[in-house]
Amino acid sequence: MVSVPPVSSPPVESLYVEHHAWLCGWLNRRLHNSAEASDLAQDTFVRLLVAPASAAQGEHSPLREPRAYLATVARRVLINHLRRQSLEQSYLDALAVLPENLVPSPEEQVLLFEALQEIDAMLANLADKVRAVFVLSQIEGLTYAAIARELGIGERSVKRYMAQAMAECVLLAP
Repeated sequence: MVSVPPVSSPPVESLYVEHHAWLCGWLNRRLHNSAEASDLAQDTFVRLLVAPASAAQGEHSPLREPRAYLATVARRVLINHLRRQSLEQSYLDALAVLPENLVPSPEEQVLLFEALQEIDAMLANLADKVRAVFVLSQIEGLTYAAIARELGIGERSVKRYMAQAMAECVLLAP
């Protein structure tokens, strides 16, 4: 019987084989839910697979600290997951207090929640002050003068931040 040398596995496959169990444990300690931890571990590796060339995928530069790298990527996946959960809970809480005749159909609820997720993603990409100005203006309905007083900045800054927010939202819109 002739032994065939194994084909070198892609770096993500190698990371998966060597560190998947560790990553599941790392996520489980934070979530206290092994099924969610397993799902987020998979999401982490999927993110590595679809990401542009990175240190984990470069053939010439192996990672010195693969677990630190995986933890960083998984932390971002976890934060997104927790943000989605919080958004979904807030949405469900808002639906629960609506009069029955105003509750949207299940199909409308799904569409509304998807729209909320898109808005949340757009807002997450904004700088803190830009996001604060946008939310105070568009959600709270404050005037630029009121926003300036609230945040302790000039009206000129409020206008500039709103322009940045609007430009960013236009760029990120589907």
